[in-house]
Amino acid sequence: MLHHISFGVSNIERSAAFYDAALAPLGYVRVWEDLRPGEAGQAVGYGPAGGGDKLAIKLHPKGQRPPGPGFHLAFAAPDRPSIARFHAAALAHGGKDNGAPGLRAHYGPHYYAAFVVDPDGHHIEAVLNAPQ
Repeated sequence: MLHHISFGVSNIERSAAFYDAALAPLGYVRVWEDLRPGEAGQAVGYGPAGGGDKLAIKLHPKGQRPPGPGFHLAFAAPDRPSIARFHAAALAHGGKDNGAPGLRAHYGPHYYAAFVVDPDGHHIEAVLNAPQ
């Protein structure tokens, strides 16, 4: 249903370093970047290697605000260890813990996830909902 989603960020270098590190354990990489100075540039796209972007971050240094309560973006993870690596990398690169890796039985018997808040306040999750 969704093609991609974009987040406004206040510092493109900081956010790109965060997403480079946090998304790598899940198998997602930079699939394009436009870091030219000026209003037309300053964006990075992430997705599976060799594919199109599923997440784009774009510099909006003034007035950038994350969506309000209840919104978060969940990334599919290939396995449970990658979720732990996602969580650790996110925290090491300026993210805040919003739920350590673990089962979330209230979402289902196999729902394994970790939750973080990126440096601009966007709520993100890595999840695998399958038996291990």
